[in-house]
Amino acid sequence: MLSRTADNLYWLGRYVERVENTARLLAGTQRLSLMPIPKDEQGDLWRNLFQSDFERTAFEEKHEKYEENAVIEFMALDRNNPSSIRSCMFGARENVRGARHVLTTEISQCINETWMEIKDCSIEQITEQGTQEYLDSIKEHTHLLRGVIYGTMRRGEPFMFWDLGTTLERAENTTRLLLARSSSFHRATRRDDGFDFYRWGTFLRSANTYSAYRQLYREIDPVSVADLMILNTEIPRSLLACVEDTTEILRTLKREAACADMSEQLASELRTMRLDRVLRTGLAGFLHDFRKQIHEISDQIRQDFIMVR
Repeated sequence: MLSRTADNLYWLGRYVERVENTARLLAGTQRLSLMPIPKDEQGDLWRNLFQSDFERTAFEEKHEKYEENAVIEFMALDRNNPSSIRSCMFGARENVRGARHVLTTEISQCINETWMEIKDCSIEQITEQGTQEYLDSIKEHTHLLRGVIYGTMRRGEPFMFWDLGTTLERAENTTRLLLARSSSFHRATRRDDGFDFYRWGTFLRSANTYSAYRQLYREIDPVSVADLMILNTEIPRSLLACVEDTTEILRTLKREAACADMSEQLASELRTMRLDRVLRTGLAGFLHDFRKQIHEISDQIRQDFIMVR
């Protein structure tokens, strides 16, 4: 398979997964903002979605305050934000066009219909429709597209490169979700007035893991939430599950690839880590280090499979 086609399929997986996870992140934050919290914490909820100086600078060039409509407009609709829902869906559509010779007609039809529905959407239309309704529709479109790909695409290298992009992006986005709420894992921020129950319930729903959590754990508490989202391999969005899936795909594509060794090493580190120590010394530091390693694996994948030598 041509490296260009592999690149198209890899980024198709990443973009579609990023669209869904951005919608989940915004939906969860919007629900949390409806809870009775101090006004200064409202701004922090939205500000915490931006986890680098580059992201914050890009936002602040266009908006004065971290408010709901401003953040949603930037993260969902902004044409100049490469990670916005609109930009990622445009990127996914372009990658489908570039790899159409290995994709089915149904996949092209599905992504074209999604693009036509969202490309001219405005913040006023989202407000009129309802923020949650809009974000739910985005998630439904990504579920449909993923289902069409999974149900119609021939199993082989093209499918594996799409799946590889999906699993790697899922790991990074779970990290983003945890980073946005990392301060809530500290003991000093815990409350006994029932607020924590709703806060963590909302968090788990935004990750689509609430039902699974209730089946596996009795009470909702930060330590169990961290265990579920980081180490529980029964949860497809957990960090360890994503890294193990990535390793399996890379070993199938090329057993001796350097990126496969890096992924396997990261999975081994996660299996042997002490979660209680991580939470005690600081979850944010661990997550930033994990994210850095995911970026290094992504760069190595480009060198091993995609870059033309």
